[in-house]
Amino acid sequence: MAAERLKNHPRHQTYLEGVSQAQLEKLHIILRDHLQGFSLEHSLASFSLDPDEDLNKLDDDRLARKKNQMDEVFERNRRHRDDADFVYDLEKDFKSTQAKCSWDDDSDDGF
Repeated sequence: MAAERLKNHPRHQTYLEGVSQAQLEKLHIILRDHLQGFSLEHSLASFSLDPDEDLNKLDDDRLARKKNQMDEVFERNRRHRDDADFVYDLEKDFKSTQAKCSWDDDSDDGF
């Protein structure tokens, strides 16, 4: 909300019209973290996407930040109908990397 108020404030509006809302939100988070005593590395680490990170353990603010980042990456990689390399019904085969598990060997007893 603070980034939105800053961007829409009449005094700053002309200077910030070329700055995206996401950039202002990131700047606001970095400044807020700095005032709370966190390092720049700590603040920037909260913006990185780690595929092995357990998102269930994050607070609501950091979870919303991660979801926004995932949405940005999705939109950046998304193919639109007007793109030159757009294929309507793309089918792709993936190699199976699943290994057999020991519990799966005995699962067909009596079946």
